[in-house]
Amino acid sequence: MAKILDIPTQPRTSAGTSAVNRLRKAGSIPAVIYGRKTAPSNVQVDAKSFTKLLESSASDNILVSLKLGDKDQLALVQEVQHDHLRGGILHVDFHAVAMDEEIHAQVPLLLTGESPGVKLGGLLEVFHHNLEVRCLPKDLPDHIEIDISTLDQGQGVSVGDIKLPEGVRAKLAAEVLVFHCEAPKVADETPAAAAAEAAKK
Repeated sequence: MAKILDIPTQPRTSAGTSAVNRLRKAGSIPAVIYGRKTAPSNVQVDAKSFTKLLESSASDNILVSLKLGDKDQLALVQEVQHDHLRGGILHVDFHAVAMDEEIHAQVPLLLTGESPGVKLGGLLEVFHHNLEVRCLPKDLPDHIEIDISTLDQGQGVSVGDIKLPEGVRAKLAAEVLVFHCEAPKVADETPAAAAAEAAKK
């Protein structure tokens, strides 16, 4: 399950491009907290601490506890804007949630085992690399494992076939195909070979 990571947070009262640039030069990242039950508020977080958090996280779903004075706000890291020219992080969006509030998230699918169908030359077609789920924050998984060690050619796995962790529900319908093992296609006869055979006849 996703770990809840603590992040020291400070209010941000200054606005505008010059103020935000000064903030970044001082080693902080401008951010905003918003949610269905939370009014948007401007904050700032330490750039080094947040960058380290991103680099050490094994999942795209990062659940954090924002330490703002004597208050703690549970939130998901919703969006991170990177400076692709100069490096670093420009801005962070935090989506405020509650422990008793169901959240939606995209969870990576991790295939384990080796498919017999692939061993025999089949092609594994993957239609969904992630699965959108609904669950409480405490039940949010880092990833969902799917064992393909019995998958033969012509077989597939649908959403309803996936064993989800307790408390986790898929948003997609049960019949939606996640991946399928295709039999190898027989190569068509080349035009040159076909012409040579026709000439013999």
